[in-house]
Amino acid sequence: MRTILKGMKEMQTNMRHIHPLLLAIAVTAMPLLLSACGPAVKVTRVNPNSETDLSGYWNDTDSRLVAEKMINDLENSPWVDRFKEANNRKPVVIVGRITNKTYEHIDVETFVKNLEAALVNGGIVNFVASKQERGQIRAERRDQAANSSEDTQKEPGQETGADFMLIGNISSIIDKEGGETVKYYQIDLELDNITTNEKAWIGEKKIKKIVNRASYEF
Repeated sequence: MRTILKGMKEMQTNMRHIHPLLLAIAVTAMPLLLSACGPAVKVTRVNPNSETDLSGYWNDTDSRLVAEKMINDLENSPWVDRFKEANNRKPVVIVGRITNKTYEHIDVETFVKNLEAALVNGGIVNFVASKQERGQIRAERRDQAANSSEDTQKEPGQETGADFMLIGNISSIIDKEGGETVKYYQIDLELDNITTNEKAWIGEKKIKKIVNRASYEF
C-alpha cells in the first residue's frame, strides 16, 4: 500500500509531462488501485442489543433506546396513579400514528414495535392491538363463526376498548460544515384521552450526534 501511494504521488508530480491519453488512463486507474488495497470483507456477529452507530443516521439502537426511555417516563408519570384511583383498574393504551418528519428514511414501524414492546413488558398499563392488527383479528373471528365449533368460537363485541392513544412524530435538524455533520433528532410523543381528548402525558427525547468523515489527500 505504501509503495502504491508513493508511486501515485510521483505520478501527480510528473503529470504535466505525461501525454494526455496516458494521464486519462492513470486517473481512471487510481480508484482501482485504492480498492485493491482495501481489506477483505469480514463479518462479525454481535448482540442485537449492543449500541452500534456507523453512519450517524437514525438506527435500531436509537429506536430501541428512545422507546424504552419514553415509555418508562410515561408509565412513571402521575396520570397512571390518578387513573387507577378513579377507575380501580389499569389504563388501557393503544399506539396510534407516529410520523417521520425528517429528511431521511426511518422505519417508523420498527419504532412503533419498540414502543409496544416497552408498554407490554412494563406491565404498568394494559395494551391493545393496533387498528391494522384488530382488522386481522376480526377477520379471524368471522372465519371462526363460519367454520369453528360453537364451543371454541370467539364471540364479537368482547374487545377491550382503549382509554388512551399514544401518538407523536420524529423530526431532525442537520448542520454540516466540511467533513463534520451535526445531526439532531427530536422525538415528541403525547398520550391523549380517547373520551375527552385531554392530553394526559407529553414526552420529549433528544438525540445529538457529531459525525466526522475523514478526507483522503494524495
